[in-house]
Amino acid sequence: MDMSMSDMSTSMTSSTTMNMATATTTSAAAATTSAMSMGGMDMSSPCKISMLWNWNTVDACFISSSWHIRSQGMFAGSCIGVILLGILLELLRRGAKEYDNFLVRKNALDGFVAPVRASEASEDGGSSSKTGPQATTDSVSHAGYRPKMYEQAIRALLHTAQFVVAYFLMLLAMYYNGYFIICIFLGAFLGSFIFQWEKLGSGRQTGVAKEPTVCCG
Repeated sequence: MDMSMSDMSTSMTSSTTMNMATATTTSAAAATTSAMSMGGMDMSSPCKISMLWNWNTVDACFISSSWHIRSQGMFAGSCIGVILLGILLELLRRGAKEYDNFLVRKNALDGFVAPVRASEASEDGGSSSKTGPQATTDSVSHAGYRPKMYEQAIRALLHTAQFVVAYFLMLLAMYYNGYFIICIFLGAFLGSFIFQWEKLGSGRQTGVAKEPTVCCG
């Protein structure tokens, strides 16, 4: 009898010890899960968006939450991208102008307008006559040339591309981030330096004369 009572007491003690160990393990696991979840919340920092002038770098957001700057390297890459966008805008503007010049030359060389004598008043009041290819170009420029449908579609596509890039840059400027605004100016400078470097004089209008404003494409 005493042995059975001792066995029962030992069994109850073992069961109690196992239950306490299980409860301790469960509590520890719950605490670990809670700590991991709190750590995960701390890792996702909120976006820094300001409508006033700022110099935010890490944790700044642009356009959408997916463009969330999480490191200095990512911010440097974004700045380079903004500069390239400014250069791309000037490239598209130069491309549109060169395409128009190409259409005028193509129209003259294909003989859609016959070479005629073009008389132009000289500066001293006299008149000068031109014949040959120069006369053909003058005829095209004076009479005008309406592009074909596919040619106009390409011109419209180039204009739309300028429009998209310019408005994207405008949206970035509206975040008033000093670094991004400096990059926009730098991209415009580099793009103009590279793609607006053209011959002056000789009676030809330059890109500056044809574009009194450069806002929004």
